[in-house]
Amino acid sequence: MKFLPLVWANLARKKVRTTLTIGSFLIAMTLYGVLAAVHAAFYQGIDVAGADRLVIINRTSLTQPLPVSYRERLLQVDGVTDATHASWFGGVYQDEKNFFPQFAIDTDTYLNVFPEFQIPAEQWREFVADRQGCVVGAATAARYGFKLGDRLPIKGTIFPGVWEFNVRAIYSDPRQGGDETQLWFHKKYLEENGPAWFRGLVGWYTVVVESPDRAAEVARAIDARFANSPHETKTEPERAFAAAFVKQMGNIELIILSIGGVVFFTLLLVTGNTMATAVRERVGELAVLKTVGYSDRFVLGLVLAESLLIALQGGLAGLLIASRIAPWLGKALPGLTFDVPFRHLVLGVGLAVLVGLAAGLLPALAAMRLRVVEALRRV
Repeated sequence: MKFLPLVWANLARKKVRTTLTIGSFLIAMTLYGVLAAVHAAFYQGIDVAGADRLVIINRTSLTQPLPVSYRERLLQVDGVTDATHASWFGGVYQDEKNFFPQFAIDTDTYLNVFPEFQIPAEQWREFVADRQGCVVGAATAARYGFKLGDRLPIKGTIFPGVWEFNVRAIYSDPRQGGDETQLWFHKKYLEENGPAWFRGLVGWYTVVVESPDRAAEVARAIDARFANSPHETKTEPERAFAAAFVKQMGNIELIILSIGGVVFFTLLLVTGNTMATAVRERVGELAVLKTVGYSDRFVLGLVLAESLLIALQGGLAGLLIASRIAPWLGKALPGLTFDVPFRHLVLGVGLAVLVGLAAGLLPALAAMRLRVVEALRRV
């Protein structure tokens, strides 16, 4: 710590160069934090998926429905303790950019399968009693200012027309990364007012298994029960089902890793070049330090400390900016909650330290191996 003023003095020697290098780290770590927030937003449903739940979809495609009569047959499968169904609605609120998930649900069984969603009992009763009622997630209600009793028009895309709903309940999900963006309404309302072709059909089923250890066995049993039927099934864990939704928008994880890899490799080159130039400019001074008794290890540590300090300054500032920017992304992509997870903040600091040390290693080794006689000849 007592040599910190010496490190600062060396960094302040070329203020413009040091500032630009710190700025490179700042931009890189800001981008890293934003990408981490995007990744967490798209994968938040996967992280909180229930280990004891299986999702059953049509074997052909998620877009193909299943008969509503399948629920009773699912309950007959050994290991299944409960079952419910939901259907994707796909409407928009006022404008196409105002999108959030909307599901037509079975009000009799939905909360039995998804007990993590918390709704005041009185609100739920009012929702069940109102065929045009809907339940809105707390995040979506806060985003658009929805209140209990509001009349909510949703423009259908799969099911054409303007559908009117009454906000009767607001649910919350206290789990870390829980989804509070959805809207639920009565499946019976959809059947009564929707196209005739969708009557008696549902989008998918979710079942609860008595033990997560039996999930694979139960999944095979369900698919075997409906094999060679007009509506064959594909059963998978809820986590895999949530991941399939994300993959429909492309391989987001690969895109993020590719961008991040290119940025950090470029940052490594930029910082390494900065430190190499700084060492070359101070050959004489380093030789003097060795002459007056400072060891090779001290010189090595001095150069590494300079590189590390640059990395930490830019890295911490970039992560701070990213954590402030992330919540604003929700305005551009409604229906998702953006935040930089704490584990990614810690990882970001670690990456900044790693890049700082890696960039300064070769120049530091060159400074350590510097011979005093040869160095003084260059002065």
